[in-house]
Amino acid sequence: QWAEIRRLHRSEGVPIKEIARRLGVARNTVRAALASDTAPKYSRPAKGSVVDAFEPQIRALLREYPTMPATVIAERIGWTRSLTVLKDRVRVIRPEFRGVDPADRVIYEPGGCSQWDLWFPDYRIPVGHNQFAMLPVLVMTLAFSRYRSAVMIPSRQGGDILTGMWLLLSQLGAVTRKLVWDREAAIGPKGTPTALAAGFVGTLGTRLELAPPRDPEYKGMVERNNRFFETSFLPGRQFASPDDFTAQFDRWLADHANTRVVRAIGDRRPCDALAEDLEQMAGLPPTAPHIGLSSRVRLGRDYYVRVAGNDYSVHPSVIGRFVDITADLQQVRIQCGEVTVADHARSWANHVTIADPQHVRAAKELRRDYRRQDLANRARNAARIRAHPDGHEVPIRALPDYDDLFGVHFATPSGAQPPTPSTIAER
Repeated sequence: QWAEIRRLHRSEGVPIKEIARRLGVARNTVRAALASDTAPKYSRPAKGSVVDAFEPQIRALLREYPTMPATVIAERIGWTRSLTVLKDRVRVIRPEFRGVDPADRVIYEPGGCSQWDLWFPDYRIPVGHNQFAMLPVLVMTLAFSRYRSAVMIPSRQGGDILTGMWLLLSQLGAVTRKLVWDREAAIGPKGTPTALAAGFVGTLGTRLELAPPRDPEYKGMVERNNRFFETSFLPGRQFASPDDFTAQFDRWLADHANTRVVRAIGDRRPCDALAEDLEQMAGLPPTAPHIGLSSRVRLGRDYYVRVAGNDYSVHPSVIGRFVDITADLQQVRIQCGEVTVADHARSWANHVTIADPQHVRAAKELRRDYRRQDLANRARNAARIRAHPDGHEVPIRALPDYDDLFGVHFATPSGAQPPTPSTIAER
């Protein structure tokens, strides 16, 4: 209104009384606006804060200990009021002593980098056997084209993560020159790649780069995508199985996420920039790297092996021998040497026993043959005639003959009561 008052009065010559009527304000308001060179602005003098008296002590502590928490500072200076006011002042003062940690913008070259992470959707997926589980989703983001792809995996074990990585890279048909991960327990929990992860990237001919500890901005691109998935894909959806989740997610990525215009790549869509990214990537090796879960155990009488919390039956003919177990996202295979002795569909549930009817029948037949053989051995031993080394037969006498020889008779006299625990104690 200040500008309108000055325009009406100076440009059009409208009287003060008429301006006040048109704008619905008091005449004195119009006069004050014409007398002022700037628009009126409400202001009031600062009253200060209860923290002002403690600020010298706060600065002294931060000068010597720049990272001291606000709660410790409150204890040192004898603060008895609300911590919120103190924390706000400490947040303002701390950069003067500790400094700031600016984040530079990184220019990504085509085919140079891909960021990886695990996203845990807040949704319990049906996994069969009347069980539901909150499963991880392996997410990949190509840093140059911003192209995203993902797959749900059954666990955070290294074998499952690497299987998911190989699946996503196989869909692209190429691999970037650098794979960026945080310090995931199965990838590099202490800043050094695990043996399994090192072997995987070595086979691919690429490099694994681990983010510094407690620095999510190092791979902020994939972190922001996880939040984007949580708010844009997940709400209002229903999933019947892990495969259904992956199928819906793939369709959504293809139809929505990878077709949105991204300003950072020149107002292009990730699906259009993907070709330029793929041209600079390295090709995949002719043979697949070592992925999945694997172990070697000796099969016990209980002809089951445990894989990721579930028990799978094995043909009982190899009981007592070593078997090699391999499991991917879909299948569990057990081999004894070159022979496959079990092949099961992998269950994503927990504490489930999965038995092949053929294995159960084979165990029943082997058990019947064993008992028949045991009975035959016992009968053979009973019918066998004992003889001395010179060939003559060893006589066998009845035990009562030895009782008569030593004059011992254990028979209970007629009319006598059999001993009881009380009579035995009295004796």
